[in-house]
Amino acid sequence: MLTKEYRITLPLSVEEYHVGQLYGVAEMSKRETGGGEGVEVVANEPFSGQPLFHGAYSSGQYTYKIYYLKKKVPLFIRMLAPEEALQIHEKSWNAYPYSRTVYSNPFMKSNFHLVIESLHTNDAGTTENIHRLPAEQWRSTSVVHVDIVKDPVNPTDYQPEEDPSKVTSHKTGRGPFQGTRWWEKVQPVMTCYKLVTADFRWFGLQARVERHIHDFERRLFLKFHRQVVCWLDQWYGLTLDDIRKLEDDTQEALQRQIESGEVRGTVVT
Repeated sequence: MLTKEYRITLPLSVEEYHVGQLYGVAEMSKRETGGGEGVEVVANEPFSGQPLFHGAYSSGQYTYKIYYLKKKVPLFIRMLAPEEALQIHEKSWNAYPYSRTVYSNPFMKSNFHLVIESLHTNDAGTTENIHRLPAEQWRSTSVVHVDIVKDPVNPTDYQPEEDPSKVTSHKTGRGPFQGTRWWEKVQPVMTCYKLVTADFRWFGLQARVERHIHDFERRLFLKFHRQVVCWLDQWYGLTLDDIRKLEDDTQEALQRQIESGEVRGTVVT
């Protein structure tokens, strides 16, 4: 089991990011769905009851999604692996500013799970052990700072219109963001603290796969948060009611795309 804490500092407030994050998730789901694969939204509904984090955050929005990966894995794996091996199930409890997301795979069952616990706060990534881990566990947890401006982006992910060092928000006047320690020069500023625990129990592959999972998560965090910042003019001013309507419309569109022959994303053969 490998645990890391990722800190992603953004030129937004915690209140603003709540809307921006939900907008970004809906937009990315639309982009990645089609041709019998992508994202199926099974549930999207309020929850309440058991507190999620040290007696707090007991109500919010629950989502259950299934990610179909058929054409995004090599052909030989598709030929060898059963259908359920090419699915990832995501269950998420969003009690913002805290959320907990659990990923599983029907084929791997208890041999695989990935847990992401997120806390969002109005600081520049300076809070230590924000997830209140026991001292021994905290000592073994690596802290990774993700810089949306300076960190290198995978060439296949790069788009000039999604580059915070080039984009200006016309609605807010923010950006472009440049230079080292750019977060010290902007207001507002906030940080997403994401505690990621990867557990892959397969003899001979555990360490390698867990490292790969973390590499993928870091790449995903970098790409997604760059997009949220650069899409600021698309979501700035929306309310949570607007977002829920967008999510409902997106859910219907995703189902139509999954059932269609339209192909999105990269096909690996």
